[in-house]
Amino acid sequence: MRTLIKHVLAAKEPQEAITVHGWVRTRRDSKGFSFLELNDGSCLANLQVVADAATPGYDQIAHFTTGASAVIEGKLVASPAAGQKWELRATRLELVGAADATYPLQKKGHTPEFLRTIAHLRPRSNLFGAVFRVRSRLAFAVHQFFQDRDFIYVHTPIITASDCEGAGEMFRVTALKGNVDEKPEADFFGKRTYLTVSGQLEGETFACALSNIYTFGPTFRAENSNTARHAAEFWMIEPEMAFCDLQGDMDLGEEFVKAMARYALEHCAEDLGLFAKFVDKGLLERLKFVVERPFVRLPYTEAVNILQKAGKKFEFPVEYGLNLQSEHERFLTEEHCKSPVTVFNYPREIKPFYMRLNEDGKTVTAMDVLVPGIGEVIGGAQREERLEQLLENMKFHKLTPADYGWYLDLRRYGSVPHAGFGLGFERLLMFLTGVSNIRDVIPFPRTPGNAEF
Repeated sequence: MRTLIKHVLAAKEPQEAITVHGWVRTRRDSKGFSFLELNDGSCLANLQVVADAATPGYDQIAHFTTGASAVIEGKLVASPAAGQKWELRATRLELVGAADATYPLQKKGHTPEFLRTIAHLRPRSNLFGAVFRVRSRLAFAVHQFFQDRDFIYVHTPIITASDCEGAGEMFRVTALKGNVDEKPEADFFGKRTYLTVSGQLEGETFACALSNIYTFGPTFRAENSNTARHAAEFWMIEPEMAFCDLQGDMDLGEEFVKAMARYALEHCAEDLGLFAKFVDKGLLERLKFVVERPFVRLPYTEAVNILQKAGKKFEFPVEYGLNLQSEHERFLTEEHCKSPVTVFNYPREIKPFYMRLNEDGKTVTAMDVLVPGIGEVIGGAQREERLEQLLENMKFHKLTPADYGWYLDLRRYGSVPHAGFGLGFERLLMFLTGVSNIRDVIPFPRTPGNAEF
């Protein structure tokens, strides 16, 4: 294994002979020697390399341009320059791959919009290198959180015949040509199939056997929303817990959000520093705010009353029976409660069929976890475990029970109270990085009219 620059920069003492690999960020020439800034993506900081005209390979120094890849051997010595502990005095230079003058990431500012057009190169920029390092570390943190609590990781299918949300915004998967609806039984799977919008329903089958499970995988929405918060392909984290009610669901959701913010502050400090300086100056304070403050819990009805009496002009109306919008959620967290908030017990009409009906017959055991700067990051519920009530819910939402026979079996055979939630991984990353556009926290964004790379 080669030595990563992050480990070189963290060295405790000088080293006589090390070899580093990476890409040239900049080169500055002086009479008889050159300064190179080398980065291998392992950290935000560059390693300064000093090479003189006597260094083997220096005859190629003109080709060590921005973007070129190189292998450099040398001695790690204390740097006389301010702001850096070490520099590498080169003893051998090797140009691995040149980059010509068309290389688009020259040393200047680039907008996120421009960088999206070169998504295959944008990880080499400081901003996106930081974003995707944080994405990697937080993916690990997600697994660690659930594994430490004895949740079992379940892979749910990407191809499904079930519409979990009942909204119909699904991508059809077909091998037929022509009229694909004429004979769906002749299709590859013998029926209409789609890319999944959620692994929840399948996850429930495992929770009703293994108690506590979670899924973490790609999901797809054929929703023609070209906004900064929507993508057609994104990753979802969906835990499901048997013998659990709404209270336990809210407890886990709030604990999860705090744990992710705490992990980012502790393990991604260098990259968060970049975001706090150039992306969102209030980021670190907001993350500490969520870690340190208890969640306030509000019934939906109370939240609506607060918003109606706020004396604030909102872009979207506030009425009982309507979903809360991001501006409403942010007002609750940032201005009214001055804390993260969990809203629960939503009107039955605006929530999916699988949510448990409350005793009032009007609301369901739904909950949304809200944080400042973003609004909703988690949506969940206690599931309806009563067979007759689930059948009535399906009728209420105009669904065909025959399409969900296997799901109904979970209520026929040893049904138990159970609950869970869904969390869009990209939405979580937006909260943790301050990056405001979902296209900038996923490696290759898929949005209406765009499926490049």
